[in-house]
Amino acid sequence: VMEKTYTSMFLLLVAISCALAKDAGKKETKETPAKPKLPQTLSRGWGDQLIWTQTYEEALFRAKHSNKPLMIIHHLDDCPHSQALKKVFAEHKDIQKLAEKFILLNLVYETTDKNLSPDGQYVPRILFIDPSLTVRADITGRYSNRLYAYEPSDISLLYSNMQKALKLMKTEL
Repeated sequence: VMEKTYTSMFLLLVAISCALAKDAGKKETKETPAKPKLPQTLSRGWGDQLIWTQTYEEALFRAKHSNKPLMIIHHLDDCPHSQALKKVFAEHKDIQKLAEKFILLNLVYETTDKNLSPDGQYVPRILFIDPSLTVRADITGRYSNRLYAYEPSDISLLYSNMQKALKLMKTEL
């Protein structure tokens, strides 16, 4: 009973937030037409026009309820490898377009969920989670010692892995 109450309260808050955001958006468009949809804080430079979730819990909830796969990018602001991958990811038009079909989360901290670090806590690493909330251990990069790592030169592999995550979801669910 408590869980249903909490869920109802959560959905009510989401609905109110959406309604307020729409009203706020209408006022802003009159004064400043060229404003990005989201503050840079959630995208952290990975794609400002994409919709990013704020927390791991929110991302899991949205993946489960929207029936979309979740893509989690672990990175650090001061890591040169993360910075290089972020630049290529944000500038890759096909990846940005395909990313719209995912629930997106980028983390600059580790979660307590050990499923998100199946082979260690390195950055950058990208994991895919299907709507049944299963980490897709079968969708990996090309490094045997860091299975979920991608480098800028691996961007086409990342793109095909994103396609694979979407395709697997359709065939398995």
